Amino acid sequence: MEMTGERRIEAPRETVWQGLNDPEVLRASIPGCESVERTAEDAFQARVALKIGPMAAKFTGKVQLSNINAPAGYTISGEGNGGAMGFAKGGADVALEEVGPSATLLKYQVKAQVGGKMAQLGARLIDSTAKQMADQFFDRFAATVSTPAAAEPTTLPDGTPVRPSHTASLPEGTVPTPAPGTEVGDASPVERLGAATLVGAGLTEHSGETPPGGRPAPVSTPNGTPAGHGQAAPVAARGYAKPVAAPAPALSIFSLLPEEVFGLPLLFWGGSAVFMVVLFLLFVLG
Repeated sequence: MEMTGERRIEAPRETVWQGLNDPEVLRASIPGCESVERTAEDAFQARVALKIGPMAAKFTGKVQLSNINAPAGYTISGEGNGGAMGFAKGGADVALEEVGPSATLLKYQVKAQVGGKMAQLGARLIDSTAKQMADQFFDRFAATVSTPAAAEPTTLPDGTPVRPSHTASLPEGTVPTPAPGTEVGDASPVERLGAATLVGAGLTEHSGETPPGGRPAPVSTPNGTPAGHGQAAPVAARGYAKPVAAPAPALSIFSLLPEEVFGLPLLFWGGSAVFMVVLFLLFVLG
């Protein structure tokens, strides 16, 4: 069986190297691993419970490190015995490439052979199981050694909770600039602040609360009459008073008449009646 691959790990190369030589990190990363013990500076002993297809067994294995080039990589060689299930032996070359201050590319090339009952399961099943275990190992290993992302501060230095307005959404040193040619883009900073204040006051008034600075006086036009549709109050005198309900329309007897009779409008029935009267007059007088 041969297997090659690579995995990007979000951690410095030195951190990844230390993880590959830490028994506790290896024990937590190897699927089904029960224990990993360092027997020498370049040797480990492990106990792993494996299940390949319908067969399950516990393997006791020994691993030897060679060609050690810290923190660039090393060569692993070892063998494991699973009792009646069979045995496995082989090796792997592991290389670490630094792709950034906090990122490492781990490359591996594995060669192994199995014997006993495991060999009777077929190469396809063994290869798929090995690939699955390798993916699980690197997922766990990366989660263990990866550098955690810095948490966003929840409070300011004075203890005040952070609000969205405190978080800069633009790169440091830049200022949002409205597009030229727009009403906001052509306004001065003072005018923008005034417009924002008026909008905020209008929203507050619309919700039924008292706007900043108290409730303004009713709006009126220069001739003293209340401003209505088609009459614009001066900018300096504009306020935000509650809207006055429109007067109810006058009740008329014609509004009580139905608009249609038997699905036909009243105009049809009225015209028909006038036409019949004209015919009657012509018949009698004629």
